[in-house]
Amino acid sequence: MQTRLEPRERSPLAAGRRASRSAVRLHGVTRCYPRRGAPPLLALDSLSLDVAPGEIVAVVGPSGAGKTTLLELVCGLQQPDAGEVRAEPAALMPQRDLLLPWLDALDNAALALRLAGRSRADARRLAASTLVALGLAGFEERRPRELSGGMRQRVAFARTLLSGRPVLCLDEPFGALDAITRSELRGWLDGVLQVEPRTVLLVTHDVEEAVVLADRLLVLSARPGRVLAELPVALPRPRSPTDPRLIVLREQALDSLR
Repeated sequence: MQTRLEPRERSPLAAGRRASRSAVRLHGVTRCYPRRGAPPLLALDSLSLDVAPGEIVAVVGPSGAGKTTLLELVCGLQQPDAGEVRAEPAALMPQRDLLLPWLDALDNAALALRLAGRSRADARRLAASTLVALGLAGFEERRPRELSGGMRQRVAFARTLLSGRPVLCLDEPFGALDAITRSELRGWLDGVLQVEPRTVLLVTHDVEEAVVLADRLLVLSARPGRVLAELPVALPRPRSPTDPRLIVLREQALDSLR
């Protein structure tokens, strides 16, 4: 990644018009969790989903709908009890940043490269240019306790991006942040994904966040998670949450959830 980022022109539905090859495909996926002394907990029930290369799909639904389970299945951290999961190599960014407190921002961002076998010097060099590109120049040697919540999330995203995986699974990446920081980072993430396109599955409880960032919304039911609706977001970027067309889409998603 270069330290100067030049945005690429990207149509919101361009991914949907690509070749039929899927970056992520789930077909009839069911996932149950055994419970001692109780019937198994059915988290996902016969869920099917296709995500095109480079597409951003936001997954919204009530708590307990199996959204995190869906991401972990795509990343290979779980296996389905029924159905099929096929995906290009995927990296998971969990809800908490999980930065290592004894490492500075640069070494935390470089962790994925170190685990892949890069030398510390090489990994830090590559991570440094990424942190600069993500607006963290001058903070490379700060420990996590010295960073704001928004900065910590940027470091965590840099670590995820540097994994080199073509699929990013983002689990409520801004859920723990205040409203102002959340709005700022939402715009920042939108810009980064236009410059560094990846296939993205974004789990969020925030329907407004979903319509601002995604090419398509997948609305899940309460547990067990089933697909209630799929809503394309055929609007140019950058998007404003006050755009009347986005407000209509947001209401459609909320109606499906109700």
